[in-house]
Amino acid sequence: MEKASRECSNAEIKTFIAAERQELATLLDGLGPAQWDEPSLCTEWRIREVAAHMSMGFRYSLPATIGELARARGNLHRMADRLARRDAAAHSTVELAAFLREGARHPWTPPIGGLQAALGHDVVHGLDITVALGLNRRVPEDRLRVLLDGIRPSGLKFFGADIGGVQLRAEDLDWSYGSGVPVHGDAQDLLLVAFGRRLPPGRLRGEASSRFTTA
Repeated sequence: MEKASRECSNAEIKTFIAAERQELATLLDGLGPAQWDEPSLCTEWRIREVAAHMSMGFRYSLPATIGELARARGNLHRMADRLARRDAAAHSTVELAAFLREGARHPWTPPIGGLQAALGHDVVHGLDITVALGLNRRVPEDRLRVLLDGIRPSGLKFFGADIGGVQLRAEDLDWSYGSGVPVHGDAQDLLLVAFGRRLPPGRLRGEASSRFTTA
């Protein structure tokens, strides 16, 4: 990997998180009815399920979350899928956007990874929406740097990202990760690859790019 940028303070990352949520809420407010039912980059989730999932941590107390996890027999992914589908059906699109805006400064973080993981959750799910819809939103570089510099083998494994034999090489930032055949693309698209996403055709370049692209 290229040399990491300066380490951000917790206060800075909290500011990044709040800004990302507020900006995405505004973007969601501007979507048309048909766009909410378009598929996202998250397998089997539409835009509305992704939006519902993004505010789950704000809307469920710890006891409620533990109860839902127990109903899912301890499977975090199964729990998240069930709640996203249920909440997407139960709330209007106006409410789904409002949840994200109202929770902009909520202290929720995922079980592992702290504030950096919370920022990653917001940025990547935001890209799940904007990339799938073909919207040209650019994540600010300072937010991307926090996430790119935090990529580790354990995270790749958790998200099912197999980049063995490949070097991810950004074209818009001085950043790369891994070793092997280069796959070129915008930094935010390569971040999606590191989070196990498959991208629409034309966003990545290199002979191994088809590994990370939808048919």
